[in-house]
Amino acid sequence: MGRLAFDLAHLLAGSLVLLSLLMLYQDRMFSLIRIFAFHAIVLSMSVAWQAFTQGAPHLYITAAIALLFKAFIIPVSLHRIVVRLEVHREIEVVGGVGITMLIGIGLIALSLAVMLPATASADPLAREDLAFALSVVLLGLLMMVTRRNAVTQIIGFMSLENGLILAAAGAKGMPLVVEISVAFSVLIAFIVIGVFLFRIRERFDSVDVGVLEFSRGERQ
Repeated sequence: MGRLAFDLAHLLAGSLVLLSLLMLYQDRMFSLIRIFAFHAIVLSMSVAWQAFTQGAPHLYITAAIALLFKAFIIPVSLHRIVVRLEVHREIEVVGGVGITMLIGIGLIALSLAVMLPATASADPLAREDLAFALSVVLLGLLMMVTRRNAVTQIIGFMSLENGLILAAAGAKGMPLVVEISVAFSVLIAFIVIGVFLFRIRERFDSVDVGVLEFSRGERQ
């Protein structure tokens, strides 16, 4: 059981990193939303497995929250927002997809090089998971930096938050009240962002941040 717990935990955490890379590779909006939903499903599986191996029943609630909100409610809502706002289906990537992927691979290597020595005395089950979690966080940040569309930046932010949840679950979890407050904070932030997207679309006829910067430059 010990070896199985170790291997399956790292398989699920590694799958999250792979899906983060796939999100970086995507240049189609709907494909990106579908992969994000699958990203949340794998996250919920990883957290549920951590709950089983650690004997921490409260983590099952975290897994259920991630599955309900991030795998179903938020992707469906994003899909409707994209359709209603008539957002361009192709995603503009700053610098190109190839360079972005190379940077992403470099960030994964950096995460492993930093976290593994820093957590040498930690529990072996959590050690690699923390390195994978940092990779997911950095890849989420990279998506936010290299995507010019506000919707894709939202997805990057939420995938970053998935990495934080993975880290917290791997490091023997976090208090239930924190998990619930984080979940509701993300939901509220998503609602607020959705409102702002509609307002931006009405005002500037686009959700491309480049258009917003151009408009700001004209007013100066």
